Formats: sequence, structure tokens, C-alpha cells
Amino acid sequence: MIEISDVTKKHGQKTAVEGVSFTAKPGRVTGFLGPNGAGKSSTLRILLGLDKPTSGTALIDGQPYATLDQPLRTVGAMLDGASAVLERRGVDHLRWIAQSNRIPLQRIDEVLEMVGLTDAAKVRVRKYSLGMKQRLGLAAALLGERRILVLDEPVNGLDPEGIRTVRTFLRRYADQGNTVLLSSHLMGETAETVDDIVVINKGRIIADGTLD
Repeated sequence: MIEISDVTKKHGQKTAVEGVSFTAKPGRVTGFLGPNGAGKSSTLRILLGLDKPTSGTALIDGQPYATLDQPLRTVGAMLDGASAVLERRGVDHLRWIAQSNRIPLQRIDEVLEMVGLTDAAKVRVRKYSLGMKQRLGLAAALLGERRILVLDEPVNGLDPEGIRTVRTFLRRYADQGNTVLLSSHLMGETAETVDDIVVINKGRIIADGTLD
């Protein structure tokens, strides 16, 4: 489970998020919705230990991300697409992630197949389209067979077939008892995938409940 409790983040006089609280539960896809600049990415960065909150807590299975024994094998995350070195081949980007986290290398072929990048695995990332970079980022998030996925705008740049593939995968992944937290500004598309909705605007939660 993901539990975010009364999280506030200030940058000097500017408040990025204020009093943000919500949960993402196992077996469900939770959509984290809001316009660009609403505070979605700030919240996810705090959850993943990339930023420290001014106050409040963001916990994964009851503890901060930084204290997890094997964080990259517990939480699969995708922020800002693949974030890969442009001159590196796609397969090599996945290989160094796998080796640094003691993930079996055969898992690389499995995730490339899952996201539809097998044929482009040996192409350098600088030649990837935006949609291909998104697929590579998703492949990296899936490498460790994690119980929890945290994805920031995962369908950005994907064609309709890619969107359907991601939607189907996330639904199946949650149905297996895993936790998915999915941020987006696309309400219509997100509604096709999620069970629960959290809406943020101007740094504050304005709605939280089931999709219905």
C-alpha cells in the first residue's frame, strides 16, 4: 500500500503541495489526476525519495522509500519517460539497471516483449520516438517484477495501440493483487483504466474516491 499523509512541500515562499493525503491500495489502479503544474510530480518525487517534504509522510508498505531493503525490486517507477542516456542502446539501458539491482538478465527480454520494444532493443535511445522512450521507461519500471508501480503520464506520446497495451497490462497487473498509482492530466483516458481517483489542483486534494 502507498500512504501519503498530510504532505506539504515549500520552496521558499512558494508552496508546491499542501496537506496532501491519500492512499493507493493493492489490487486497484489509483488515478492521480490534475492539470499540469497542479502538484502531481512534486508528490511523486516525495514518495520516491527524490525530494524531502517540508512536513508530512509518504510511505510504501509502511516505510519511506529510502529505507526499503530493495527499493528497485519493491517499487517500479517511471518519471519523465525513460531518462536514459541518449547514446546508449535500449537493451543496454535495461541491462545496467538489472545488473545494479541483481535482477536476472533474462528478465530484459520479457519486459521488452511486454512493452513491444523487442525489434528496437538494439537501437540507440536518441533515435527513439517519444512513444518508444515511454515504452522503455515502462520496461525499466517492470524489470524487478515489483508489487507496486508508480507511473507519471505513462501513455504520453503513445499511439492508440500502445495506449491499449498499457491499459490492458495495468488492469491485469492490479488484478493480480499489485498496487498501481498512475498520474495523468488526461481524465478521459484515465477513466478507462482506474478504480479510484484522486484529483489535485493548485497543490491541494479536491476530490478522492472511487471512479463511480
